[in-house]
Amino acid sequence: MTKSNPAFENSWGNRKRADSYSKLEFPNTYYLAYRDLPAIISKHTIGNRAIDFGCGTGRSTRFLNKTGFDVTGIDISADVLGIAKELDRTGVYQLVTNGNYSHLGTSQFDLIQSIFTFDNIPGWENRTNILMGLRNLLKPTGKIVCLDSTPELYTHEWASFSTKDFPENRNAKTGDIVRDIMLDVEDRRPVEDIFWTVPDYYKLFENAGLTVEAIYKPLGHKNEPYNWVSELHIAPWMIFVLSAQTASNNVSPIRH
Repeated sequence: MTKSNPAFENSWGNRKRADSYSKLEFPNTYYLAYRDLPAIISKHTIGNRAIDFGCGTGRSTRFLNKTGFDVTGIDISADVLGIAKELDRTGVYQLVTNGNYSHLGTSQFDLIQSIFTFDNIPGWENRTNILMGLRNLLKPTGKIVCLDSTPELYTHEWASFSTKDFPENRNAKTGDIVRDIMLDVEDRRPVEDIFWTVPDYYKLFENAGLTVEAIYKPLGHKNEPYNWVSELHIAPWMIFVLSAQTASNNVSPIRH
């Protein structure tokens, strides 16, 4: 296990970058992140009270609200929450600090959604404490749906991303900084993420008292209106369904 790089700065804490990102909806590779979520969430959850963890500028919160959930978006950045509230006047958004969520209500939520958030969270201890805090928000039947980048995202070319300028990504270990360039926005400065292997995600979830109920790795389809690059054969995203219940961790990925 490697330690997180202390030089890491969350790209989305920058107001200019956040403004650029807020204009995205679900283009290209991002479409695959959201395409299967309604069916996955419907299959694994009961009830409609939800938290959108790391909601950023509110895209994922608005998405979850449209699927019928009573959702509160939470984030540690006041700047991005300001954008979220401007874009979604009727939405509910709250500023939080890392791992401190008990004020939201212990054992009160059916779903906690986390989309791309852990790509920007360094440190084993930090991640574990955050996940433990989120776990405590769940009802006994509640689930965490955690969507993050696959390790392969940082070593291939995509409809929405380029990594060819960062060959050092191929040598990344858990906790290292990796870089890519987003092709769907005007701001082409490199984006920094925190690399995390799938086996170490399993260790992380176990440390936090969570069980992996299912994994999904969505692939692109030839009949979809996108110019797929690697997406037809390599999954850019992985979607973990987590619970606080004891169950077998021997889960195979489900490809769509």
